[in-house]
Amino acid sequence: MDAILNPEQEELLKRTRDTLGRLRDLLGDTAASKEDRTALAESIRQLDDLFLLVVAGEFNSGKSAFVNAFLGQELQPEGVTPTTSQIYLLKYGEVTNLVPGDKGIWVQTAPIEMLKKISIVDTPGTNAILREHEALTAEFIPRSDLVLFITSADRPFSESERTFLTQIRDWGKKIVLLVNKVDILTRDGEQNQVLEFVRDSAKNLVGEISAVFPISAKQAQRAKAGQPQLWAQSGFEPLEQFIHDTLDDDGRFRLKLLNPLGVGLKLVRKQLSHSEADLASLQDDRQLLDDIERQMLYYDEDMQRNFKARLSEIDNILYAMEKRGDEFFEEMIRFSRVTDLMRSRALEKAFETKVVADTPKQIENRVSELVDWMVEQDLRQWTAVAEHMAQRKEAHDNRVVGQSGPKEGTLAYDRARLVSSIGAATQRAVESFDKEKEAAELAEVARSAVVGTGLAGAAGAAGLGLALTGGLHLVFLDVTGIVAGIAFATLGALILPARRRKAKKELEEKLAALRQKLVGSLTEQFTREMARGAQRIEDTIAPFARFVRAESDKISAQRDELVELEAHISGLQAQLKLKAIAEESGDR
Repeated sequence: MDAILNPEQEELLKRTRDTLGRLRDLLGDTAASKEDRTALAESIRQLDDLFLLVVAGEFNSGKSAFVNAFLGQELQPEGVTPTTSQIYLLKYGEVTNLVPGDKGIWVQTAPIEMLKKISIVDTPGTNAILREHEALTAEFIPRSDLVLFITSADRPFSESERTFLTQIRDWGKKIVLLVNKVDILTRDGEQNQVLEFVRDSAKNLVGEISAVFPISAKQAQRAKAGQPQLWAQSGFEPLEQFIHDTLDDDGRFRLKLLNPLGVGLKLVRKQLSHSEADLASLQDDRQLLDDIERQMLYYDEDMQRNFKARLSEIDNILYAMEKRGDEFFEEMIRFSRVTDLMRSRALEKAFETKVVADTPKQIENRVSELVDWMVEQDLRQWTAVAEHMAQRKEAHDNRVVGQSGPKEGTLAYDRARLVSSIGAATQRAVESFDKEKEAAELAEVARSAVVGTGLAGAAGAAGLGLALTGGLHLVFLDVTGIVAGIAFATLGALILPARRRKAKKELEEKLAALRQKLVGSLTEQFTREMARGAQRIEDTIAPFARFVRAESDKISAQRDELVELEAHISGLQAQLKLKAIAEESGDR
């Protein structure tokens, strides 16, 4: 600012700088676009620049003629063709000079008193012929303090003008509408009709318009060039008075602050919208993780229930053998069967046939089925979790508009990349998962349980049936070995019942020990495998879970600061507007 500010103005300027500076720092930590960051930086820089007035409109609407009439000097070329194909920045200078500036902008200097207070931007036309310049023109809009939008009375509010005004509206700029060339409206009521149309159209497009002025730039030029009788007809006097009143020191100061604050508020609300959307998406991610956790609980319950059912099948096989053993000893260990008892090989064969039967094979089959089931369910659950996460990624991608996908640096991009990497890592792990090896290791545990009873010594996981066969043979030897000599005992008739009871009891104890070892070992291994599977799934989703927690905390903190900044900016705007209202009331 080139004027000396009073203490109140200094305080307002400081608070505005501090608030917008906080917003600039915050946007640096967000996924805000480069364009938004640049717009804010330009707005902050604007606090120390001259008042900037932007003149916009279609080509041949009379923008250059207006600028020349306003300044009272023909600086800008005029014509019926698009004479202003570049952006011109008009500034004060000791000599009239035109030099190229940054970004293709031409800087026009002139020793005109008005340019000591303001700088004027003369823009290219907004229509299709100069569409390549629209983006460049739009860069100036966020920096503007006041926009003078010129439409021609012979074709007011064209489609390109509507589009451009919508862009200006989005930046919350103060707009003054100038309906140029009203001198061509000669029929009664024609001017009022055009003005009413312009006012209504502008209100529907951008809402509040500061003012609408009917003017004739050509008549104003001629009036200032020596035809003063045209001055009243030109409509320039009320326009210049409005601009003078608007651009007085206090008014200029308010606009100097209000416009950067307007840009800041727009960006705050835009980023707040992004933050709320990101937090909503992260809440969906939290829901996904909660769903997986619930699924794991149900999975564990189902696995425990099915495992117990499968163990019961093994128990039933051993109980059936025990029952057959009771029946065998009841039948065989009798005084009447002493002769049979003395034939040990035949007795052994009968024991194997009637008692042992296919028990080892049945148990081996059940254990094998159990092992395969455990391995298959573990793998299936692991894969299901990975696929569930992949579906979440797909669901998120479907929310992204366009084919390019989420932009790099955004939450959506980081999430998609992370989930994809998890999915790829899981796929590789699944492909390398050796089901046969896993099953063999589990089966070895069952075999070791049999061996651990001291009943057998078979080698290898596939030797479970052989181990059981050998073990049950030893049961026979342990139980019936004492029977061989009983037949010759004088008290055999009394001893045999006792030996029969002992044989039954020993068989029961041996099978109970086998059952306990086998079931206990399988249960232990099952528990261990369930824990390992759960850990594998936890490891699979852990990066995603950490990401969700970290992003939620970060974005929540950003949102809270944005809410605080929104309140600060709105408060500053309200203070400036109330000050203006108070000054207007005092003037009246």
